Amino acid sequence: KPEHKKTLRDVIGAFFAAIMKITELVIKLAPLGVLGLITKAVATSGFDLFAAVGIYMATIATGLSIHLLVVLPLIFFLVTRINPVHHYRAMASAMATAFSTSSSNATLPVTMRCVEENVGVSNKVSSFVLPMGATINMDGTALYECAGVIFISQVLGIDLTMSQQFIIVLTALLASIGAAGIPSAGLVMIFIVTQAVGFKDTDVALIIGTMLAVDRPLDMFRTMTNITSDSIGTAIIAKSEGENNLYPMTRKIS
Repeated sequence: KPEHKKTLRDVIGAFFAAIMKITELVIKLAPLGVLGLITKAVATSGFDLFAAVGIYMATIATGLSIHLLVVLPLIFFLVTRINPVHHYRAMASAMATAFSTSSSNATLPVTMRCVEENVGVSNKVSSFVLPMGATINMDGTALYECAGVIFISQVLGIDLTMSQQFIIVLTALLASIGAAGIPSAGLVMIFIVTQAVGFKDTDVALIIGTMLAVDRPLDMFRTMTNITSDSIGTAIIAKSEGENNLYPMTRKIS
């Protein structure tokens, strides 16, 4: 009946409004929560924790740089025999968008436009591969989670065995596949990896509070790495599907 439908809509609308109010309150109070976690972490570990966080940031930035500027271009060149500089030029707009939004999903329309217009991949390939890649192909996130868990183990003074390190790599890979394409999703998924190797959630939460304070620039960097990997994978798949007229933009851009 119409009146029943209206009542159901009103209930759902009220529930949605309540959830949004709660979310808004959490967002407003989040900085205070992070400050509290950092304060407790400093009181527990001392100011040496900040030096360790600096090394942690440098380590992740170095790892992402190697993957973005060495590993991915090398894979791309070996498969396509095309200068990877052309690909990076073609994807510059998408990479900048990913860096600014820290979200693979938010960048997806720009990524698809760059891949189709600049790289020359057909829509039937890009529309299938890129949305899937934005969800399951998280190179930067997997690297970040491995480094993050090792950082946590060092702060806690835990010596990891070879089997634990293998579990970290495997779990980080699986967790990155399940990570949402939204800002700081990788940081949340670290809890899954730490639980897999037996870390206490209470100890991990203190350190993650400090990691959260410096996560934004790292998140921007790893999102850019993720979408670059997606686009390279799309170009490689397009070539394997017989699309040999890739990179018509090389004459326009070079």
